[in-house]
Amino acid sequence: MSENDGKKTLGVRGGGPRSGQVKQSFSHGRTKNVVVETKRKRVVMPKPAGAKPEVGTPSVAGGDPRKRPAGISEAELERRMKALAAARAREADEAEKRAEDERQRAEERERRRQEIEEKEREEREREEALKIKAEEDARRLREEAEARAPQPVAVPDPSEAEARAAKPQKAAPKAPERETRDRPSKPRGGDGDKRRSGKLTVNQALAGGEGGRQRSMAQMKRQQERARKKAMGQQPDREKVVRDVQLPEAIVVSELANRMAERVADVVKSLMQNGIMATQTQTIDADTAELIIEEFGHKVVRVSDSDVEQVIQQDEDKASDLQDRAPIITVMGHVDHGKTSLLDAIRKTRVVQGEAGGITQHIGAYQVTADNGQVLTFLDTPGHAAFTSMRARGAQVTDIVVLVVAADDAVMPQTVEAINHARAAKVPMIVAINKIDRPGADADKVRTSLLQHEVIVEKMSGEVQDVEVSAVNGTGLPELLEAISLQSELLELKANPDRAASGAVIEAQLDVGRGPVATVLVQNGTLKRGDIFVVGEQWGKVRAMENDQGERVNEAGPSVPVEVLGLNGTPEAGDVLNVVETEAQAREIAEYRQKAARDKRAAAGAATTLEQLMANAKADENVAELPILVKADVQGSAEAITQAMEKIGNDEVRVRVLHSGVGAITETDIGLAEASNAPVFGFNVRANASARNTANQKGVEIRYYSVIYDLVDDVKAAASGLLSNEVRENFIGYAEIREVFRVSNVGRVAGCLVTEGVARRSAGVRLLRDNVVIHEGTLKTLKRFKDEVAEVQSGQECGMAFENYEDIRPGDVIEIFEREEVERELA
Repeated sequence: MSENDGKKTLGVRGGGPRSGQVKQSFSHGRTKNVVVETKRKRVVMPKPAGAKPEVGTPSVAGGDPRKRPAGISEAELERRMKALAAARAREADEAEKRAEDERQRAEERERRRQEIEEKEREEREREEALKIKAEEDARRLREEAEARAPQPVAVPDPSEAEARAAKPQKAAPKAPERETRDRPSKPRGGDGDKRRSGKLTVNQALAGGEGGRQRSMAQMKRQQERARKKAMGQQPDREKVVRDVQLPEAIVVSELANRMAERVADVVKSLMQNGIMATQTQTIDADTAELIIEEFGHKVVRVSDSDVEQVIQQDEDKASDLQDRAPIITVMGHVDHGKTSLLDAIRKTRVVQGEAGGITQHIGAYQVTADNGQVLTFLDTPGHAAFTSMRARGAQVTDIVVLVVAADDAVMPQTVEAINHARAAKVPMIVAINKIDRPGADADKVRTSLLQHEVIVEKMSGEVQDVEVSAVNGTGLPELLEAISLQSELLELKANPDRAASGAVIEAQLDVGRGPVATVLVQNGTLKRGDIFVVGEQWGKVRAMENDQGERVNEAGPSVPVEVLGLNGTPEAGDVLNVVETEAQAREIAEYRQKAARDKRAAAGAATTLEQLMANAKADENVAELPILVKADVQGSAEAITQAMEKIGNDEVRVRVLHSGVGAITETDIGLAEASNAPVFGFNVRANASARNTANQKGVEIRYYSVIYDLVDDVKAAASGLLSNEVRENFIGYAEIREVFRVSNVGRVAGCLVTEGVARRSAGVRLLRDNVVIHEGTLKTLKRFKDEVAEVQSGQECGMAFENYEDIRPGDVIEIFEREEVERELA
């Protein structure tokens, strides 16, 4: 041992002196580093025979120098012996502590085993008590049933049940612990009485209580109640509800399951069992569906396809639910008699300037608040001969007709037509004699000419109110509004706003940015945002609504005109809008109407007999046809043009409209026109870029019009062969409006970039917004920087201002064109 390190060392016998450290391990994971020194093995020589130890010789423990290891002092040996004794004492303490810990663990295991046995015993006792109570309840119910029933009912002997209840239950023999641990637990929901066994293994108990999910006492009681009812012969399941299932000619499997209130999987399984492999989205015929309905125990109610519209049949309103509504006034009369100007004066707006040619070609719906606070709904109808159907629609949805007659022009053809429409609709009429400010105005001449058509005004001792008005200076407008208010009070107009809405489509169009848009006049109920509706052959959901001022509204009551967005297609003007409950109903009604319309068109176009077919073929040989395609901005204009084309022609020539639609001219229209060798007529719409390029390549002629009688006159001239000089438009350039500025003494000036061709001040211009003509006129100014110039080349910027028009916006396109007259002849 080294004397300098200050650590104790242990002497190990064997070998020479080598020192080092070893790690000594104790119980509970304790360790200690000990310095050791290995000594070489000492050779002990045997004593000589007869030698005896000397008296008083000290022992090794006493430090006999002869018996101590070499190099170990007496003090060191004593310290080593004390350390050895202390180590032995510690080992004894640790052994005693380990024995105590083992004894405590054994006691804990025994305590847990006793607790588990106690729980098992309590569970068995509780189950036995419940079983006895169930037997007593069953016995009591059997006795009551026996007492009520006239015939005897075999029941078990009550004494035996009481004896069994009073007899102590024999405890089951306790299984050995190893057997309990190794035996698998009984799965839940297995055979037997399906009660939990109440036995737990030691591993489950030590792992955390009763381990695993087990049934509650309430569930066990419900199971016992079901078993008791079954023993008494009662039916635990509820009775099946028998339903009357409406069955059309064809039905989808999922819809059939919905109407029967059955699971779709069960219906599909039943179909498979009958040899029909169908999924929930497939359609089956009525006979197959009837077989499935009878298998499920329901009753079949056969319905026809037309019965789908029964959901929109509305009952009569109660008198207590009706409320006053605004009157609907339709302004009718001959073209250029001042209908729109009169309405402008009432609305204090300038709508007439936005119409091409100064004539109305759309039905406009507006609301006006009179001075007395009464709200009036006005419909402005066109006066041209081609818009007969528009005037008829206006008369059908109106309450009062205001017949506008010019004082300097008297009664004209469209005036007579408006009178006939008002009579057919059975609505009262008010005569507004307009333009009394003109020098040649003669109101009495108008009243006299109306007598020829059986219209007798009050001044002529009749019942029809007449008012002399002037749209220019506002003369007679208060009297006209007063007459309208008086007439509406006599009619006592009422409607129920608290019901599903219904209304009429006044106009419909396909907007580039908003999709199909319909102008709807609500006649009954309240149309709300989010309502699902069906209109004609189309259906939709109200995504948004705008009033006549362009403001977004969330609902529209009776007599309120609104633009409705959210249709899946463009409806026909005049269609009726009805609100339904679900999208499935709306889609089903729309599909039925589309199918009926297709069948009707097919039946009308097909020859019923061979003689008719041969007669039509022979007639076609002698008749020259002029095929045309028509695209208009709104549905009403397309309808009016189509009807006007059908009236053109005689026995030798006729006009056939191959296709008419709403929206810009597309490449598909050009392809159809090329196949039929027909021109394309665009009414207030333009062809897109791809359609223009295709038309130039294939030689298809595209003509643009903004006034309907110009289109009718050209078609008449082409069909009759009396062609005068053609006024051909040559497009020389396009310009895009980048910014709009206001300049004093000039007005609104558009900062433009000439994107194609050249801009000339002497040329005509049109303002396009989303390929729809907004304005046609001439330029008031064309400037390059601050200088007035005659023309601006492509790629240069310029300033433009229109004559008498200022509604220009950034993003609009200006179309520059020149007209030239060329001689043409019929090919």
